[in-house]
Amino acid sequence: MTGKIKNLVNRRGRYHARLVVPKDLRKFVGKTELRTPLGGDYRQAVKLLPGAVAQLQHKIALAEREAGIGDGTPARYPLATDQLAYNHYSLRLMFDERRRNHFPIGQIGINDLLVDQLRAAVGGHATNEELKVLVGPHIERYRTLGNTDVLEGSPAWRELARALCMADLEALERIVERDEGNFSGETNLPLLKDAEPPKNPDKPVNLTQLWTDYVNSRVQAGFMRDKGKRQLPVIESLRKFVKHNDARRITKRDLLEWRDQVLEDRCAKTVNDVYLSAIRSLFSWAFENERLTENVAASVKQPKARKVYSRERGYTDAEALKVLKASRSYQSKVDEFGNVRESVQIANVKRWVPMICAFSGARVSEIIQLRKQDVTKVEGRWVIRITPDAGTVKSGGYRDIPLHDQIIAEGFPEFVLAAKDGPLFHNAKDPEKFQRAAVIVSNKLSEWLRTTGLRPDGLQPNHAWRHRFKTQCRELGISDRVVDAIQGHAAKTSSDNYGDVTLKTKTNAIEQLPNYDLNCMTA
Repeated sequence: MTGKIKNLVNRRGRYHARLVVPKDLRKFVGKTELRTPLGGDYRQAVKLLPGAVAQLQHKIALAEREAGIGDGTPARYPLATDQLAYNHYSLRLMFDERRRNHFPIGQIGINDLLVDQLRAAVGGHATNEELKVLVGPHIERYRTLGNTDVLEGSPAWRELARALCMADLEALERIVERDEGNFSGETNLPLLKDAEPPKNPDKPVNLTQLWTDYVNSRVQAGFMRDKGKRQLPVIESLRKFVKHNDARRITKRDLLEWRDQVLEDRCAKTVNDVYLSAIRSLFSWAFENERLTENVAASVKQPKARKVYSRERGYTDAEALKVLKASRSYQSKVDEFGNVRESVQIANVKRWVPMICAFSGARVSEIIQLRKQDVTKVEGRWVIRITPDAGTVKSGGYRDIPLHDQIIAEGFPEFVLAAKDGPLFHNAKDPEKFQRAAVIVSNKLSEWLRTTGLRPDGLQPNHAWRHRFKTQCRELGISDRVVDAIQGHAAKTSSDNYGDVTLKTKTNAIEQLPNYDLNCMTA
């Protein structure tokens, strides 16, 4: 876990000073916590934090007075002497900055007598009365805020008074530097420097481990069934580019420069939808789970050209008929010696998958993942179940799709009954490898369509069935809500999630789809 600075919180990329209101004071304050915005810059927020916390503590102190408590009790928010001195130093500089921003001022004259008095106090030569004149009101303010309970005149009181005088001297040095145009000066006084919150207190955040933890959280939530294997090269690419493995050190500029390098070898869509998408999701999760103090990837994107289509995105009637006829008559090729050079599963893919896709609008990979147990009879009707148990399902859950009468008439149920247990269209035995096997087989189906001239130009052959199915259903007046349930598309509105699209409703829709005349002489 990364380190934290007390009272500093980050909300949506903006930093705030935060103080919880004690329960016995909430009715007087009217809130359970108090916040002061500190801006979006981490270093600046750290510098402004002490002064902001002091102001919040003052509000609580006023509430204590109203409640009639706080006098003579131990400090509610005790701070060490060096912390009070740093707080005092920070407030002096903050008030100086505000004064310069609100109206024109000339150079600030430094009172040499005051400087001499402060130096005498720091050296231990001032009496209690002299110290009281110099910093007594400030000590009382810190007492009111609940930061200290030192008694006037005690050794602890003198120690605190001398520390505040040191802070005043240091603040005067910064003010003089600012009058001369130098706003970069910082204190080297050990009392203040050691009390200041570290510029970068967080421990290194291992990028590789961060990715592993993110993936585990997604897997536990039911996502990323491949355990992030597809995106792992993205993480490795970023790690090699920045030449370290500390996610905390990665800046927005790093991501922009890495994006530009990846663009040299990848198209804009891949860069945005795969590379940057993975990093945005990772950093967003890390920020929300307080693994990183800010999300530097939130706005890092890559514009992509809007795709222009030169034709409809689904098969036309003639194109669909041509593919289905070729699929129905497909025979595995043999070499000159009579040996079949193709697996039985690949031949079965070419025979059955196009037709099932034509009448279901399912993704090709979802059909290729089908197992024997996923094809059953429900209430006398043959049904296929698309389930994440067989591979990957984009929508996350299972869905049942009734088989069209033409698929049944072609003999698909008999093919299933005669098949061995397990996947129907690929050879993978390990469920962890089902998705990868389905992708390989899907690519082979696409290649077959391309080499045989069955894939029209400008068409994604495997996805074209989904477009055609939706087009057909719209022409038949079937509700998009029903079609989405069959195809596995997410609901468009919250109201679409009410009520169920039953198997009977899906059957009524699919029965309206006309048969393909696969016996005609022309396509």
